[in-house]
Parts: sequence; structure tokens; C-alpha cells
Amino acid sequence: KDVNSKFWATYKKVLNEYDDDFLGRANDDMGIILTFAGLFSAVNSTFIVGMQPNPGNTTNALLVQLIQITVNDPNSVPDISNISSSTQYSSSIVWMQTLAYASLAFSVLAAFGAVMGKQW
Repeated sequence: KDVNSKFWATYKKVLNEYDDDFLGRANDDMGIILTFAGLFSAVNSTFIVGMQPNPGNTTNALLVQLIQITVNDPNSVPDISNISSSTQYSSSIVWMQTLAYASLAFSVLAAFGAVMGKQW
């Protein structure tokens, strides 16, 4: 009986050392993943903001229309069909923004997984 208890005591000691080492490495890895996911999300968000269309173009076109209405005839009905809308995008811009938003979503998901892993 003394041999069995010594075996299990040694086994528990080795197991606790292995578990502590494993959890320490996993915790460090999750911290690294969390850091890089946060940095990547910040950079990706900056690119997404940079890809947005300039709303000033539509605003300027509407201001020109208002000035023309005021100068010509305030009672006339303006033709606003020639104003370029900022909602018309080419397919390449749509694909680039779709990939950028998907990349941001996966990055935030990775950060969420790292936070959950660290708290576990």
C-alpha cells in the first residue's frame, strides 16, 4: 500500500507541474493573440474609414442646386436627377469593403475568443 500511495503522490506532483506549465503557456499565447487581434482591428478599422465615400461631394452638388434655385426662380421645381449619388459603388469597391468588414469581424471574434480563453 505504501508503494501505491507514493506512486499517486508522485503522479499528482508531476501532473500539477505539467498543468501549471500548460496553463501558463496557454495564458501567454492568449495574451499575444489578444494584443495582435486588437492591433489588427484598429488598423483594419482605419482602412475601412478611409474607404468610405466623401459625403462632401453630394453636399456640394446640393448646395450648387440650392444656389441655382435661389438665383433663377425660387418657385421652379429643380431637376435633381443629375446629382451623383454617393450610394453607387463599383463592384470592386463593394468586394473590398466586404472583405475588410469580414476581416474586422474575424479579428474581433479572435479577440473575443482570446478574452474567453484568458478568463477560463
